[in-house]
Amino acid sequence: MADRDGIFAGDDPFAIARHWLAEAEKSELNDPNAIALATVDADGLPNARMVLLKEIEDDAFVFYTNYGSVKAQEITQGGKAAFVMHWKSLRRQIRVRGTVTREEGEKADAYYASRSLKSRLGAWASDQSQPLASRTALMAEVAKVTAAKGPNPPRPPFWGGFRLRPVELEFWADGAFRLHDRFRWTRESETSDWTVTRLNP
Repeated sequence: MADRDGIFAGDDPFAIARHWLAEAEKSELNDPNAIALATVDADGLPNARMVLLKEIEDDAFVFYTNYGSVKAQEITQGGKAAFVMHWKSLRRQIRVRGTVTREEGEKADAYYASRSLKSRLGAWASDQSQPLASRTALMAEVAKVTAAKGPNPPRPPFWGGFRLRPVELEFWADGAFRLHDRFRWTRESETSDWTVTRLNP
């Protein structure tokens, strides 16, 4: 579109997203890669929570979690999810919707290995989303795992990544008098060409 220039310019939405995230890393106080991830349970009731986006690939967005968590179970059940990234410092946001598949290969192993030792041991110790008797019980499990797994624990089989391949993205930037700029990218499937539409504020 003729008026899609400046921060909205380009023919690759993933490149635009990477550029916006890089800008946010310079100005956002904490966790510029935080996303509000939305899933739906078996009854159709939505869930949302903050997670950290770890990579923007050429065609997907990747994050990691415990596969026993509520979000992982809902993703596995429905195969779809949505998220929004919002940066108060830039007054911008990106909304994403699409299909989700697991990342359980070398990339997941490499990311797990890059985490701090305490975080890696914590992944083993936490039965994420399940009831917990006390903080003391959790720390006792961490100590038990530390003794059992040693200084180089392997990635737990119940922990790994998810790759969201979008069929829709929206780039939003704040405008004067609430006349915001919004561009929605849509495609029929993950292999289709993108259609870009400017939206009313």
